[in-house]
Amino acid sequence: MASHDLIVVGGGPAGYAAALYAASAGLDVGLVERSKLGGTCLHVGCIPAKELLETAAVFKAVGRAGEFGVASSTPTLDMAVVQQRKQGIIDRLAGGLAKLLGSRKVTVYDGSGALGADRTVTVTGGGESATLTGRHIILATGSVPRSLPGIDVDGERVVTSDELLSVESVPASAVVIGGGAIGCEFASMLCDMGSRLTLLEVLPRLLAGADDEVSKQVERSFKRRGMAVHTGVDVTGVEVAGESMRVRFGDGQAVGADLVVVSVGRRPVTDGLGLDGTAVATCERGFLTVDEFCRTGEAGVYAAGDVIATPQLAHVGFAEGILAVQHLLGENPPPIDYANVPWCIYCSPEVAFAGLTEQQAAEAGLDAAVSKHRYAANGRAMIVGETEGFVKVVAERSTDGAAGRLLGVHLVGPWATEQLGQGYLAVNWEATVADVAGLIQPHPTLSELFGETVLSLTGRSLHG
Repeated sequence: MASHDLIVVGGGPAGYAAALYAASAGLDVGLVERSKLGGTCLHVGCIPAKELLETAAVFKAVGRAGEFGVASSTPTLDMAVVQQRKQGIIDRLAGGLAKLLGSRKVTVYDGSGALGADRTVTVTGGGESATLTGRHIILATGSVPRSLPGIDVDGERVVTSDELLSVESVPASAVVIGGGAIGCEFASMLCDMGSRLTLLEVLPRLLAGADDEVSKQVERSFKRRGMAVHTGVDVTGVEVAGESMRVRFGDGQAVGADLVVVSVGRRPVTDGLGLDGTAVATCERGFLTVDEFCRTGEAGVYAAGDVIATPQLAHVGFAEGILAVQHLLGENPPPIDYANVPWCIYCSPEVAFAGLTEQQAAEAGLDAAVSKHRYAANGRAMIVGETEGFVKVVAERSTDGAAGRLLGVHLVGPWATEQLGQGYLAVNWEATVADVAGLIQPHPTLSELFGETVLSLTGRSLHG
């Protein structure tokens, strides 16, 4: 029976972040992983998805090269090379992670971990069989794609994100079921690669968590690119007849497709986790129940990442893994403010936001001042040839009527995900409009539009 100061079950973002952070603090750490170090994010999530999205962006850019005076032939996609490049990036990152864990003296156990009483973890399968004991345990077993009743995912013609990211050819036509962050990314990618694309969403609008104006901008952009977008519709089934497929939705509507992508969210992985004889509980949706410090009901046992009911974002998993370690070390960390975490969606146009939307501010009873500036008037956006979208800033109005504390920053447009940083910091540091407006923004940049938008909330502006 091996003993560690900390045992982490799961080697995805939350798990490996906790292991690395704890090891750097001097703890003896054991990490149990049943598949591949790096988890969904590295192997069938964030990294491969963004690599394929970048390939789609390059493909589209080459097709527009003539606009810049660059003569080129019509581009074609070699998916074998695309997949080889994607896998090369994954392998380099996975190898680097393994070396980093080794250099921090983290003991990695190959197998599935089941939690038992008295903070024991039984490791089985994968070539390892061991019983571990730990002073503390962090459960970070991640999530897997959900499906819909009546839709059989065969992994070839009807797929989830797991299979789509290894596609060997671009389908002539595709239907993406689900208009959330992942669904919009996949729809955007396939459309830019040349598929005739239909996007189906049960809710009244795409990207339900984003600002309403941002969602409308994305939908307009998708439709301009030839995508058929249907919101507020239920998908009732997928009919497969020989080589043809038809997706039924709405009030008797149907559309044919060569590929169907089911992108309707993810469910937590708790099967095989054991929990017998422990006070670790699950909620009605299957997530492990934790408090604001990621503690479960079992003393010394924490949970982090997609296995708990918080935003299913890799960087949130990183933060939760670190929070749990800080708490078990007795460092009294502040809880994570989930209302202000950064969101990044890599469709085209990109979407990024942090803090309250205009609607959420109103629902919270806050008197909000709002300013919006479009990329269409931004010099750098014109230079790169990407002028769709805008920056929107929501601030709390002070008693004197002036715009004060920043409540939310919302971007939709070129490289929005890379521009969110200063807005995220401003919202989380509770900066005021005056604080930010007094700072110098580099010119010409896409990011200066944030500063310009904030400046206009002072009652004075340049181009607005």
